[in-house]
Amino acid sequence: MAAAVAVPGRSRPSRLEDENLVFETSPGVEAITSFDQMGIRDDLLRGIYAYGFEKPSAIQQRAIMPIVSGRDVIAQAQSGTGKTSMIALSVCQMVDTSSREVQALILSPTRELAAQTEKVILAIGDYINVQAHACIGGKSIGEDIRKLEYGVHAVSGTPGRVCDMIKRRTLRTRSIKLLILDESDEMLSRGFKDQIYDVYRYLPPDLQANSKTFVDYALHYFYQFFIMYSSFMLLY
Repeated sequence: MAAAVAVPGRSRPSRLEDENLVFETSPGVEAITSFDQMGIRDDLLRGIYAYGFEKPSAIQQRAIMPIVSGRDVIAQAQSGTGKTSMIALSVCQMVDTSSREVQALILSPTRELAAQTEKVILAIGDYINVQAHACIGGKSIGEDIRKLEYGVHAVSGTPGRVCDMIKRRTLRTRSIKLLILDESDEMLSRGFKDQIYDVYRYLPPDLQANSKTFVDYALHYFYQFFIMYSSFMLLY
């Protein structure tokens, strides 16, 4: 198995071995092998260890720090490699819990994945009182409205429901600083392209975008939004 981290237009990646995988890593992207070395707030560390983590997985070692430092990251890895918890940890580290504004938005292709992401965010962020909500079809719109008006730090949802909540002016986007497109290739294959673009138009211009599952045909779509990524990660 192989993995790569590359920055467009920069030097050829170097190679290293980790957990029987071979990684190609461009300059500036390091593998941080301990959660304690990531500068994570103490109460969030409590949540991480209480959730059962002992050390970051390969993708977590390479993606969390670039994300929380504000770089645009594209990450791809197989299921079961810690991608959802990578998202949850990054969200919890970045949000300001003293402000009941939506600061992180995660779009997923299915209700089940969006609900699972919400669950992990709440579990890992329990000790810092992170509030998250899943905006998905099949649930009461009234419940969405009540939760969003009460105030949450992160929203995990499907493109259609999220777009609807934004257009109703119930989901306010002015404070969003992190956009994550989870399994972006599946969202495109399911025909969510226009809805994702509609959501994007309402977001602050300086947001960052992270896509966990990046494939060649999604590259052209992403470049409608970004001229160049700060970092580019592929994990196969």
